[in-house]
Amino acid sequence: MNLRFVLDPVLSSELREQIVSLWVDVTNAGGAVGFVAPVTSAEVRPVAEETFAGVVDGPDRLLAGYEGDRLVAFLVIADNRFNLQAHWRVLKRVMVQPDTQGRGYGAALMREAERIGRELGLEALQVTVRDGQGLGAFYGRLGYREVGRLPAALRLPSGDDRDEVFMWLDLKGRAAA
Repeated sequence: MNLRFVLDPVLSSELREQIVSLWVDVTNAGGAVGFVAPVTSAEVRPVAEETFAGVVDGPDRLLAGYEGDRLVAFLVIADNRFNLQAHWRVLKRVMVQPDTQGRGYGAALMREAERIGRELGLEALQVTVRDGQGLGAFYGRLGYREVGRLPAALRLPSGDDRDEVFMWLDLKGRAAA
């Protein structure tokens, strides 16, 4: 696997456009990343800009994965912005370029996030998934366990209500992968 990770890359206008493009590609391929297909860059950009602000101006961290010079994966390590939850973080906007699926990039991205979490001294990581996408099994293989769900919390435009599922990785009780 030829995947290189960069933590906190400079959010240049070029990288911002690459992230928006990746976000559109992932959504339009059926990915559950805050939208329902079909979407355009114009629809994704305002949400992406809010995400970028949390990285540039706030305590959030961006993890980008590159195949050569091409951005193929990213996620945000989001601070909880609450001192009683300072010992863990939420992984948000976990995405892998659809045309690279099956190469292990998603697992590699999550393992790198786990490594960074340990390096930061965190005790746990949490990720939220949309039920019905098969993501629980993926995260389960990486050591995450379901710790809760909000029934029918996600209302898709088609009238298809989905549970929001909370997955948890205990870093202090788990050996490094």
